[in-house]
Amino acid sequence: MSKMKPDYSVVVPVFNSCESLEELFLRIGQTMEKIEKSFEVVFVDDGSQDASWERLETLQKANPANIIAIRLARNFGQHNATICGIAQASGNFIITIDDDLQNPPEEIAKLIDTMQHSDADLVYGIYGTKHHSMARNMGSGALKGWSRRIFKTKGNGSSFRLMKSSLAKNLLNHQINFIYIDELFNWYTSHIAFVLVDHRKRPYQQSSYTSHSLFSLFSNLVIYYTAIPLRMMVYGGFMTAMFSFFIGLVFIYKKIFRDVPLGFTALIVAILFSTSIILLSLGIIGEYLSRIYMVQNQKPPFAIKTMLNHEVL
Repeated sequence: MSKMKPDYSVVVPVFNSCESLEELFLRIGQTMEKIEKSFEVVFVDDGSQDASWERLETLQKANPANIIAIRLARNFGQHNATICGIAQASGNFIITIDDDLQNPPEEIAKLIDTMQHSDADLVYGIYGTKHHSMARNMGSGALKGWSRRIFKTKGNGSSFRLMKSSLAKNLLNHQINFIYIDELFNWYTSHIAFVLVDHRKRPYQQSSYTSHSLFSLFSNLVIYYTAIPLRMMVYGGFMTAMFSFFIGLVFIYKKIFRDVPLGFTALIVAILFSTSIILLSLGIIGEYLSRIYMVQNQKPPFAIKTMLNHEVL
């Protein structure tokens, strides 16, 4: 059974969100109907442990023309699940939105209006006030702030985006097991716009993001997409060498002109200091080597277990 190409594909990575899925789909449909645009919703279940997949099966059977439901083999992470959804999306434009209703689907109209009145390839919905916990806001703010400085991006960005399909499909060229979508967008285009959108409290489940997961995301981001730790090793090694050289001159001067014996303490301090720098450097190199090993293994960013689309009725 054939299907006409929709105007918009809405990609939704799903994780433990069975309570919000039906309402999310209904509100997306109402929004698209209001602006008179055809659409499909690509739900990607990223290893949920609740009844999310069963809810998606029910929704897809009731709305086969507008829903593609994908179940991944395990949890791969939000960005990887989003890439999976983009790979299956067929719309002229692609929207990504979270599954928790903190981004009201009605705000999609703002993204579309902004793109129509600009030459942007990508439009981010950004928030005046974010209704997360204080710890989550601080962690997320630090992550985006450092990302903006590292990659010289134009703004903070968010997971609520509208992009041209031609831009989104470029992401599929990156077959590595860790993907950070916003950095890749920054590589492919500088035509990026931002629009202020509403952000609401989660009506159902609690966020699965923790301080540990945000730190892990940031560390992977730095090691996979930058050479900053290696540069720190170079500069740190240079500074350490200069410091050690200066200390060495001091001890030589004392030995020659003051006949001061070189003490055991000075020797131990020098050995421990230099050894710690060497071990730190080896640890950083080891992290890079492990990432290179994973890339060379060419592990895909996701693996699909089940997919229900318009051809499966």
